[in-house]
Amino acid sequence: MHAPHTKRPATKKSRKAFWLKQLHMWHWMSSAISLIGLLLFAITGFTLNHAADIEGSPVVTEKAAQMPGAVLGQLDAGPSGGKGALPKPVATWVEENFPVKASGAAEWSADEVYLPAPRPGGDGWIAIDRASGEVTSEITDRGWISYLNDLHKGRNSGGEWSLFIDVFAFACLVFAATGLVLLWLHAAKRRSTWPLVGAGLAIPAAIAIIFIH
Repeated sequence: MHAPHTKRPATKKSRKAFWLKQLHMWHWMSSAISLIGLLLFAITGFTLNHAADIEGSPVVTEKAAQMPGAVLGQLDAGPSGGKGALPKPVATWVEENFPVKASGAAEWSADEVYLPAPRPGGDGWIAIDRASGEVTSEITDRGWISYLNDLHKGRNSGGEWSLFIDVFAFACLVFAATGLVLLWLHAAKRRSTWPLVGAGLAIPAAIAIIFIH
């Protein structure tokens, strides 16, 4: 009768192979998630660095409309000064008639309600005459490059884009951290690894110390 086989403990080599497999998996997964974002941020990093040279000509669009009396009456209960959101029926009407989001804080006065409407790649505003119901707007479009630059900075891009940037930043952190460990594991066979990593740190540090004051 044969003695039962006992499970051998994992060897150092098998443990290393396991963690190497895990690192490769997390490295390629994080690179896949962050790939398009990295391309976007790399391109817009260049366009932002040369914004004065490639800035487009802004296009300004003006529009006017008459707010129905039933909707205009919703402003009667509003304040005569300060800041506050538009009543929901007013905000809905504004968004249906003008290419803006009306969820931001408006500036109220006794005669007028002024709603700033900044956006990526442009700007805008809506003005509502509280007496006559006349609504005027001005929308400025600075082009696609300005739009992408503002996405890079997270300027006037909303909470959903802000959440995307957080997720993207975490994916980049995982990508960089797993890449660093993989460099460490393979460094013995690639002697140029740490000199190149050191250069990646030393070059920007030297430029900052010597040239930026």
